[in-house]
Amino acid sequence: MYDAALNLGQFDVISLQEGRHYDPFVVLGCHPLQEGWIVREWLPSAVSARLVDGPELRSVAGTGLFAVLLTAQQKDQLGTHYRVEWTEADGGTHQVVSPYTFLPQISDFDLYLFGEGRHWQIYDVLGAQPCCIDGVDGVQFAVWAPSAERVSVVGHFNGWNSLRHPMRSRGGSGVWELFIPGLQNNDRYKYDIRNLHSGDCQMKTDPYARSMEMRPRTASIVYRGRHAWDDQAWMERRRTFDWQHQAVNIYEVHLGSWQRRDDGRFLNYRELAHRLVDYVKWMGYTHINLLPISEHPLDESWGYQTSGYYAPTRRYGDPDDFRYFVDYCHRHEIGVFLDWVPAHFPRDAFALARFDGTALYEHEDPRKGEHQDWGTYIFNFGRNEVCNFLLANAFYWIREFHVDGLRVDAVASMLYLDYSRQPGQWVPNPYGGNENLEAIEFLRQLNTEIHGQYPGAVLMAEESTSWPLVSRPVWMGGLGFSMKWNMGWMNDTLDYFSHDPIYRSYQHNQLTFSQLYAYHENFILPLSHDEVVHLKRPLLEKMPGDDWQKRANLRLLFAWQALHPGKKLLFMGGEFGQRREWDVTRVIDWWLCDDPDHRGIQLLVRDMNHLYQEHPALHGHDFEGQGFEWIDCHDYSQSVLSFVRQCGGRQLVCVLNFTPVVRESYRIGLPRSGRYRERVNTDAGCYGGSNVGNNGGVLTQEISWMGRPVSAVVSLPPLAALVLEWEEER
Repeated sequence: MYDAALNLGQFDVISLQEGRHYDPFVVLGCHPLQEGWIVREWLPSAVSARLVDGPELRSVAGTGLFAVLLTAQQKDQLGTHYRVEWTEADGGTHQVVSPYTFLPQISDFDLYLFGEGRHWQIYDVLGAQPCCIDGVDGVQFAVWAPSAERVSVVGHFNGWNSLRHPMRSRGGSGVWELFIPGLQNNDRYKYDIRNLHSGDCQMKTDPYARSMEMRPRTASIVYRGRHAWDDQAWMERRRTFDWQHQAVNIYEVHLGSWQRRDDGRFLNYRELAHRLVDYVKWMGYTHINLLPISEHPLDESWGYQTSGYYAPTRRYGDPDDFRYFVDYCHRHEIGVFLDWVPAHFPRDAFALARFDGTALYEHEDPRKGEHQDWGTYIFNFGRNEVCNFLLANAFYWIREFHVDGLRVDAVASMLYLDYSRQPGQWVPNPYGGNENLEAIEFLRQLNTEIHGQYPGAVLMAEESTSWPLVSRPVWMGGLGFSMKWNMGWMNDTLDYFSHDPIYRSYQHNQLTFSQLYAYHENFILPLSHDEVVHLKRPLLEKMPGDDWQKRANLRLLFAWQALHPGKKLLFMGGEFGQRREWDVTRVIDWWLCDDPDHRGIQLLVRDMNHLYQEHPALHGHDFEGQGFEWIDCHDYSQSVLSFVRQCGGRQLVCVLNFTPVVRESYRIGLPRSGRYRERVNTDAGCYGGSNVGNNGGVLTQEISWMGRPVSAVVSLPPLAALVLEWEEER
């Protein structure tokens, strides 16, 4: 009777047994018959089963398929979402609401927007969503895998059995979904995906997982945040934050090697928030930039080989712990930027690589789909669903975690099809050029949508070439970024400082050249993590000379960065003269701050930071030429530069001596007559210098000089910068 009542072909039963049924809902659940109803449940590990408050289920030919015929009255008594109880071979019993009694939960409109690449909150549709459907609590799972023959949800709740919970296909959208009653926050899961063409199966983490296990484990974790935000004042101010004309001074941090517990274990996001905010407030930074915190399997990748784009790394806590971190920063007037990596992703078999058995997120052609330098895959920006995955991810961090902006990594590698490739190793675009037109469109859409929907959010490009208009609006033909890292300034400056001062007169143009292009883009001046690794040596050890000269050069470098137009970024450890290259496995050498010489470097950076933040002349026109005037840029023979920074009628005169020679009677032209106070002297004794200076200030003489109406004779300290400010007569 039951075999006949099943009304199933052999194909359906075998497909369930072999784990390759494309749509289990046509078989499983409760279905009408000509007379009555048939209930079928797929319980491959059960030895017996029954409907709670209903009849026994009978095994069909020992296949793991259980069925029972119901009358209309029995069906009404059970209700739509009936419960099933079964016994395993080991005697264990289980009871759940059948997942195969629920209708599709994803709307056709959601699927349409996703297919168009324009669903900005797709992370609320795909992934694992704790929810209540028809009064039943559970988790709604959904994943995009268009080349799959079958997708199942696996986890501890079903013994990681790929046959237990096959999902419903949503047809041409490539999306699979299943609501599993009874699951809850912190349940572990993956997707088991069987490829349609090869029949190969692989377990994959959820691309949209909001939390993941601590490495080396790789399971996704069901997670719904419960953090109650308390940063409303900051968020409201951010909407109108005029970052172009305000101080933006960024402390770049890798959380795992900034500080740790005494036993070497990682600090939690909450502990880090308190320690880090106290420090950056004292040091005078306005923002923190975190190296990638998206989940990644390998510490040594620094986070740049991301496997969980929607999951804050478990190394430092759960997602609500990270929400607390951002909230605490905001409540103490510190902004938070994240490094974000849409340029490439790793080949780890458990993650995005060949996700459904095909090149889904990456290009199939290795000439477009593989980064030779990094051994990673390149996203296929020509596929709407892939772009939607990344665009929604940018929205996710800004919307769900209140971060204030993203620093987009390796933009140059996205813009050029021949990036780091030899002739014959790349494919031209349809017009024969080397521009990656799909990636360009992706970046423009990213910037347009983020700036349009989240006013005040900042998007920064790490772009190392001469690509034009990176930080200009899309309507002007630009890429639309808020700011661009000034890699030219960084390379020229570090190369200049690496030379012995006796040769610097021949390199003078490396310092002055930046003014020829300083206002073509909205620039950040970066002294980042990339400059203190891979045998490049830490900043202090890049400097020539003995220890005293190294420290003096480093103080001068930091003054040059603070006084030069552009927003600022410094990687942790540089501010106190770290001597070892940065090592992700070790905490930076905080003990150096107990050494007076290194403490002096730290105090100089602190004072320059506070001056930059407090004085409008140093930040009011970072991107506009009216904020900067040369006094003398031609004194290459003595390696001296002098200039004025100004805004709103307030001025600072800056004089920098790039040699260890004291210039006792150096005449400099000044904007107005009177007394000029020494605001900063990087050679001061409190900074570890030789204390050469001008007794706190200088008086002008009515002698025109360097095209200025008055001048003064100053003593220029060795390898040092002076910052002078005119004092009103009293």
